[in-house]
Amino acid sequence: MKQLSLYISLLLILCCSACTKDPFDGVSSNERSIEAITLGGGLVQIGPAAINRTDAKATVKVLVQAGTDLSKVVAQIQTSYKAAISPANGVPVNFTANNNEATFTVTSESGSTREWTVEIIPFTETLLGTYSIQALVLYGGTGPEYGGGGVINLKDKPWVWTGANTPDKELDNTITFEFGGVTADGKTTGKVTNNAGPDGAYASFLYNNPAMDLNNVYRLVPTGESTWERDYVNNTVTFISKEGKRTSGAFLGATSIDLGNGLNKTITDNSLDFTLSGTDDWGNIYSDLDKFVKRPRRFWIDLKKNQ
Repeated sequence: MKQLSLYISLLLILCCSACTKDPFDGVSSNERSIEAITLGGGLVQIGPAAINRTDAKATVKVLVQAGTDLSKVVAQIQTSYKAAISPANGVPVNFTANNNEATFTVTSESGSTREWTVEIIPFTETLLGTYSIQALVLYGGTGPEYGGGGVINLKDKPWVWTGANTPDKELDNTITFEFGGVTADGKTTGKVTNNAGPDGAYASFLYNNPAMDLNNVYRLVPTGESTWERDYVNNTVTFISKEGKRTSGAFLGATSIDLGNGLNKTITDNSLDFTLSGTDDWGNIYSDLDKFVKRPRRFWIDLKKNQ
């Protein structure tokens, strides 16, 4: 009896499934968008294409190298579901004929069309070169809204450090970025060298009282040679040490940063801007210990590019 009931139940389920009508049956899609673009033909694409649906425009950054030819670009363009594109994928397109732009027509399943402009932006890595370190600057402190925050040039408080290799040892250092290639996910990458300069020394970042090694907090660009990666989507530069430690910050040009509560940071040339982590310590508010050790917030390595 139980088996008979089971068979009947299964039969009813199958019948109901067969009778259920697909709500989208006979409905044609009007979608006619470009979703993604991948360039072939030896072109080195930097990051994913930027898609502007409102303006029907897509932009793609391409690394400019010797022999880069934009007159026969082969692209693989992903469109909306069941949409078609013309020129078709795999057909060479001449972008040089119209200021590095080309027009593509996307036709939806329903037959409606939309013209899209695809622009190739020649890209040059601006990070490359040698920079001299100008200053190491910290923003830290518990309760900046109560006056507990401060922006401090590390060399201006030599008494908080101990040992021979105080932070001022970094001020004759140079940082050199060399191009190595592009990662599979579109990040530029290469070798970076943090040279110790004429004094042959690096800062050890040893805090004085209480005695504490803060090298893991402030050694954000590895000493000697390491690897850099630049992510243009997230606007970050990541440093990868030989041991595999990764630290990431933003590469900034000349600007003024409003930190709130009457505090600001001025960048004259360039700077590597790192976000630090700490914990509020209300018992030590207003102290150097709080700013340097307990609640560091941001750290800048100010740079000037050598001519």
